Amino acid sequence: MAVLAGLPMLALATKGIFPSDSMLPLWFLVISVLALLPSLGKKIVPFVFGAVIVYALGWGSQWIAAQSAVKAYGLEYVIFALLLGLLWSHTLPVPEWLREAIRTEFFIKVGIVLLGATIFLPDLLKAGKPGLIQAALVIPVVWYACFFIAKKLKVDDEFSVMLSTAVSICGVSAAIAACGAIQGDRKKLSYVTSIVLLCAVPMMILMPVAIKAMGLSEAVGGAWLGGTLDTSGSVAAATEQVGGKATEVGVIVKLSQNVLIGLAAFILSIWWSIRGGAAGERKVSAKIIWERFPKFVIGFVLASVVFSYLVEPGAAKVAGKALKGISTAWFAAAFVCIGLETKLGELFKLGGGRPALAFLGGQVFNIGWTLVLALWLFGK
Repeated sequence: MAVLAGLPMLALATKGIFPSDSMLPLWFLVISVLALLPSLGKKIVPFVFGAVIVYALGWGSQWIAAQSAVKAYGLEYVIFALLLGLLWSHTLPVPEWLREAIRTEFFIKVGIVLLGATIFLPDLLKAGKPGLIQAALVIPVVWYACFFIAKKLKVDDEFSVMLSTAVSICGVSAAIAACGAIQGDRKKLSYVTSIVLLCAVPMMILMPVAIKAMGLSEAVGGAWLGGTLDTSGSVAAATEQVGGKATEVGVIVKLSQNVLIGLAAFILSIWWSIRGGAAGERKVSAKIIWERFPKFVIGFVLASVVFSYLVEPGAAKVAGKALKGISTAWFAAAFVCIGLETKLGELFKLGGGRPALAFLGGQVFNIGWTLVLALWLFGK
C-alpha cells in the first residue's frame, strides 16, 4: 500500500509536478484514501475526518519546530509530533473515527518510499566511500552488541530486534522498518520510538561539547555524530556547532546509513522467517519470506535508482528537495499516530525497564565503536 501511495507522487515529480503547500493536505488525504481503500471498506468518511486531525497535528509539529527559538536548540518536528499525539491521547478522547486514521506503519512507509528519491547514488559513491565503509562496519557490529545485551537482560526477541535496529542504523525509521519486517508488537515499537527520541536530545547537546573537549578534527567529529545520532536533522543541528566540514561529513555518513535501511529490512525479514520456522511456527518457504518482506523497500530502492540514473540531474535535485519536504508530512503523521496510540503508564510497565537499559547499553557501545572508526577513516 505504501508503494502504491508513493509511486504516483514520484511519477509526477519526474515531470516537475509537485503539490503547493496549500494543496499538500488534499494530496495527503486523496492518496492515503486511494492506497488504503481495500482495508477501509465502508469506513472512508471516518478515516478522512481522523486523517484531517492527524495531518493538522503533524503540520503543527512542523510549525513549532520551524520557530527560530526552537531551531536554536536543534529540536526536530518528530519530537513535537510525538508530544502533540501524546497530549491528545492523555487529555482528550480518541474516538473510533480518529482511530481509523492511526496508520503509523502506512504513513512511515510512504515517507521512506519518498525519501528514496532524495538519495542520489552517484553523489554518495563519489563523496562518501569512507562513510559507506563506516556504515558497513557500524551497523552489523552495533546491532549484534545491542542484541547481545538485550538477550542478557532477558528482553524478548521482538523488542531486541527493534532496539538493535534503532541503535545501529537510524533510530525511529529503522525501528519501524524492523517492526514491519518481523510483524512486531506496536506497543513495543512505541516504546522504542520514545526512548530513541528521549536519548537523542542530550546526545545532540553533549557530543559537540565532547568533540571540542577532546580536540577532534571537524571531519572526525562529523563522522562520529553522523554515525551515532539517529536523524539527519539532529546530525545537521549538532554538526553545525562543530563546523562546516563536520556538517559535510556528518550528513554523508548519515546518508550512508539511511541507504542501508532497505537491505537491513530485507535481511531481517528472511532471518525472522527462518527463526520462526525453526521454532515450529510455520515451515519456512519463499512464499512466507515474501509475505513478510517489507514491500516499501522496493519502492525506496526504485525511487533512488530512478532519480539517480533515469532523471536529468538538475531536475532530480529539484525533485529531491521537494519530495523531502513532502515526505516530512507523512513522517509527521506517523509520529502523531504513535503518540495517539501510546499510553505512558502502559509503556513504562513494558519489560520492567530492561529494554531501556539494553538500548542505553547498545548506544554506549555505538558511541565508542563509531568513534574508533571515525578516527581511523577520517583522522588522516
